Amino acid sequence: MLAAGCSRAGSPAASGPLRVFAGIPPLQDFVEAVGGSRVEAEALVAPGQDPHTYEPTPQQVARLARSRLFFLSGFPFENALVSRLRSTMPDLAMVDTREGIALRAMEEHEQGEEGRTEEEGADPHVWMSPLLAMRQAQTIRDALVREDPAGERIYRANYERFASELQDVHRELARTLAPLRGREMLVYHPAFGYFAAEYGLKQVAVETGGRQPSARELSGLIRLARERRIRVVFVQPQFSQAGARAVAEAIGGAVVPLDDLPRDYLANLRDMSRKVREALATP
Repeated sequence: MLAAGCSRAGSPAASGPLRVFAGIPPLQDFVEAVGGSRVEAEALVAPGQDPHTYEPTPQQVARLARSRLFFLSGFPFENALVSRLRSTMPDLAMVDTREGIALRAMEEHEQGEEGRTEEEGADPHVWMSPLLAMRQAQTIRDALVREDPAGERIYRANYERFASELQDVHRELARTLAPLRGREMLVYHPAFGYFAAEYGLKQVAVETGGRQPSARELSGLIRLARERRIRVVFVQPQFSQAGARAVAEAIGGAVVPLDDLPRDYLANLRDMSRKVREALATP
């Protein structure tokens, strides 16, 4: 998907578009932004699917076998798939788009004065920061240039245009979210750590590592939310709304949907910013 009013330069390579796969929809969006019509991109995880529990279909694996590049985001399903593909598809180039990025640790439940702990493993939701998304797009650009040197000029021009759009949306979000610095986001699943850190917010998670909170943890979260006057639970469409509603009812609040796996990345960031601003600005 492209930003409204923008078009990408580029024409297919002589042998047809470069066929590539991305693990998740946001990376597919980045690939299409940088690759233009020289690439044909597909995401393994479809919008609305949960990448934490996802398994590729045999049809997807067959299409992946006919592709030249596989762009990774760091979810566990990719790691399991890569170990299988290395022996069966040696010609498929696999590119970790987190290369060169300092990763956050996934966050555990916060329990009031006991503070926050961290669970083992890196947080894969890097793209939730537009500045880190720009680093991912740069890695994508370099991989496309290596695989299709004839398209280098086009890939570099498209990247510069996309990077400018990312800078614009970052400045917009930094300006509009500035009054909320230090505020807490109660999220059902901790997918927004990079977004929160980028704009001076703090993420508090209900569910982590695919695990529902224990009764004690849930009680602590509800107490924490009441003490800090948190009135909104943010939840992704891939997760149970029932759990989020239960927490919201306990704190006398509301559930607000936020999507961390958008197909239209730039528009989704603006939509997220608006929802967060409206939710957290309410006392």
